[in-house]
Amino acid sequence: MWEEEAQRHEPEGEFLGQSAEVNAIATNDTTRINDRIRAPRLRLVSVDGSQLGIFNTEDAMRIADDQGLDLVEVAPNADPPVARVMDYSKWKYEEDIKAKKARKNQTTVQVKEIKFRPKIDVHDYTTKKKHVIRFIESGAKVKVTIMFRGREMVHAERGLQILERLAEDIRDIAHIENEPKLEGRNMFMLISPSKKEIKPAGKTDEATAADEQAPESDKA
Repeated sequence: MWEEEAQRHEPEGEFLGQSAEVNAIATNDTTRINDRIRAPRLRLVSVDGSQLGIFNTEDAMRIADDQGLDLVEVAPNADPPVARVMDYSKWKYEEDIKAKKARKNQTTVQVKEIKFRPKIDVHDYTTKKKHVIRFIESGAKVKVTIMFRGREMVHAERGLQILERLAEDIRDIAHIENEPKLEGRNMFMLISPSKKEIKPAGKTDEATAADEQAPESDKA
């Protein structure tokens, strides 16, 4: 019976069971549905998940259409490919909602950078330390960089002293993730928030971080 009905002429454009909405979704998706399925035979799964057996693709599409649903190829690499009868637009919508919720629940850790000079004075050190504290409290990691110029490399220990002092000053809220390391003319240390309640990030963090990128003048 399915083979006889499958010979009926279908109107050009949309295939049976394929609405304009489904067409639009399929255009931007790699999933093959309805008349986009190229395999001549399919292992068919019903809308409730039960196995219906192997059908010619035309017959499988007719079964889906009789229920006002779509035929969706869910396992194209199987032999024969597996297709399921479903409301594709509804399923796609629900999958998109799940993906959005998953992304929302993911924790994205930002890495901010604060730059120091080995000859930094007390005022500048205090200001930069406040920026580090604010970033840490917002949940961001902070890359602390000591920039050396010219003969300052001879006294690299001064940069190390600044990093050690900073780590000690903020030990109640942060810990050292990457120990100080000298690379070229820069010394780096990465610090991370301690596991405690994280405060919401302030609105001016980006502007503050941008300010910190500008190298400060040497202080003799």
